[in-house]
Amino acid sequence: MVNAPESPAPGVVDRRSRHSVEETLARFEAVLRAKGITLFTVIDHSGEAAKVGLTMPRTRLLVFGKPAAGTPLMLAARRLAIDLPLKALIWEDLEGAVWVSTNSAEYLRDRYGLRSEHLPALAVVDALATAAAE
Repeated sequence: MVNAPESPAPGVVDRRSRHSVEETLARFEAVLRAKGITLFTVIDHSGEAAKVGLTMPRTRLLVFGKPAAGTPLMLAARRLAIDLPLKALIWEDLEGAVWVSTNSAEYLRDRYGLRSEHLPALAVVDALATAAAE
């Protein structure tokens, strides 16, 4: 992992992708399918910006999860539902590099006061994002 060129955000992990935004997105979707994780939606932020005459580098937000894993977490900390389902941001910086950004599991654990036993269910996002970026 290398820090993205923009200002880092606390609790966000940035991974440099070796692929285009579109290929990284396809790889992420394939990993989700292989793991039996539901992809709820993909938001095309740059596409929506273009619809109103604004320009931004390619930016896609994936929203995904597995209710069997997420529900126990939300029962342990109801407000965690603000951050669930899990999300991954695939984006291109101004130099053309592609990044995959996610919340760190530790950040979410600490933010909601979860016990360490809940960490593996949150940490799955790290493995998914890394696989998509490699």
